[in-house]
Amino acid sequence: MEKTGTRRSLAPMLGIWGLTRVALLLFVFKVYVFPGPDVTSDVSVIYQGWYEVLRTGTFPQDDVTWQYPPAAALPVLSPGLVFWLDYPSAFFVLCFSADLAVLLLLLYAGLRPGRTLRGAWVWVAGVPLLGPTVYARYDVMVTAVAVAALLAGARHPKAMGALTAFGAMLKVWPVLLLVAARRRGAWASAALTAGGLAALFALAMPGAFAFLAFQRDRGTEVESLGALVFHVARQYGWDGEVRLNYGSVEFLGPYVDVVSDAALALSALAFGWLLLWRLRARRFLSHTLADAAFVAVLMFVTTSRVISPQYMVWLLGLAAVCLCFRGSRMTLPVGLVLAASLVTVLEFPLWFAHVVAGDALGVSLLFVRNGLLVLATLLAARALWRETVTRTATLPVPAQATRAKETSLPS
Repeated sequence: MEKTGTRRSLAPMLGIWGLTRVALLLFVFKVYVFPGPDVTSDVSVIYQGWYEVLRTGTFPQDDVTWQYPPAAALPVLSPGLVFWLDYPSAFFVLCFSADLAVLLLLLYAGLRPGRTLRGAWVWVAGVPLLGPTVYARYDVMVTAVAVAALLAGARHPKAMGALTAFGAMLKVWPVLLLVAARRRGAWASAALTAGGLAALFALAMPGAFAFLAFQRDRGTEVESLGALVFHVARQYGWDGEVRLNYGSVEFLGPYVDVVSDAALALSALAFGWLLLWRLRARRFLSHTLADAAFVAVLMFVTTSRVISPQYMVWLLGLAAVCLCFRGSRMTLPVGLVLAASLVTVLEFPLWFAHVVAGDALGVSLLFVRNGLLVLATLLAARALWRETVTRTATLPVPAQATRAKETSLPS
């Protein structure tokens, strides 16, 4: 009976996943044209250009749009393995495969005793909310590595460390998955893997770390939280401009450096909060590792100088892992992230011209999307603090026993 019920619950999920993913493939293959700017041009122009450079054995060190750690070369080069397809088509197929890998990981985790399929549902429903951008960036591949790392964390800390380091060498942010890791094996494995990969790329390919200077020089991107200052200021005579700069559409002009510095300061404050939380936390439950990672990435996405649409893929992946655990307190923040994902596809690509123009529609969309992210960040951080730091009233005996059992689980 239990197996029959499970099969029945999986059938609609797999059906919805299949239908929505076919729709995404139809859009990126341009069988149907998604409204707004062509999101696939990054693959056919930028990624393919990098591919031609990388295959010669060097990084695109003279290209300021290359702002990624050295292992990012792997997903950019990977379409070459699918040699029977042209580069963009192969890239889309690989992104689809990464999407499927995340689903299978979440199903495996959700079907284990004491877990739930809510996480898989978050992924199934959340990804299509972002539109075809998901398959036109390599972030879904990085997210697959991050999801695997978090799900491995409880039982296999060394595997988690290695996967986290590999993910960080793909796109930096997965290093935040270690914020709640307590086992030395996870940290040692991460350090060894990161050091080994860094040395390998530095020796094998020139320009492995040129990206650091390019990332440092970025400004305030038009979709970020700080950009709202200039969207409003434009209505009152601010004489700056919007221009494609360092691979994204950014504000340039008076006081932009001040707002960019303020964003960096907010990120530093977020790091300080996470450090304080880590020092004060006393209760580490089975879901704390995932919840803390979700909070950490939320904080750094929200305070970043750049909030590209593909960043939402990271949040959806971590949100899905959180809700694989019945005890996670992240249900409301996850719901807000899902809502923010829907607004994201409206501001990019659907009405991105309005965002760039800074008119009422574009600014309203940004206020709603970024407001949802801020609210999700604050609520998630409060829930994490209350559960792991704040003293609570004495629990009934059965609840105490359950909590003690959860606390004993390695993370």
